Amino acid sequence: MFGGVFGGGSQKPAQPAMGGMPMGQAPMDPNAQMAAAEQEMEMVTDMFARISDLCYQKCLIQRYSDEELTKAESVCADRCVAKYFQVNREVTDKLAKMSQARQ
Repeated sequence: MFGGVFGGGSQKPAQPAMGGMPMGQAPMDPNAQMAAAEQEMEMVTDMFARISDLCYQKCLIQRYSDEELTKAESVCADRCVAKYFQVNREVTDKLAKMSQARQ
């Protein structure tokens, strides 16, 4: 259900070859690996913040009459997050296809 950044879609990830690197890719130097990991962490953190803000504004009642989420709030938040990831995956797939077509 959660594709896109988290890779939970139906696509199979590239299988690592010997040494843990995906086949067809040269090993990265440690500084480049750290930079890539930091960039990915920033992207995940940004996505989490966007989802939190968007779904909070859309789904949660601002009166706080109860300390627990209502059933409606819970269902709305679940659907909001699922839709966000679905759209993210579809946009990512579309951009990848467009990029491949240009090559």
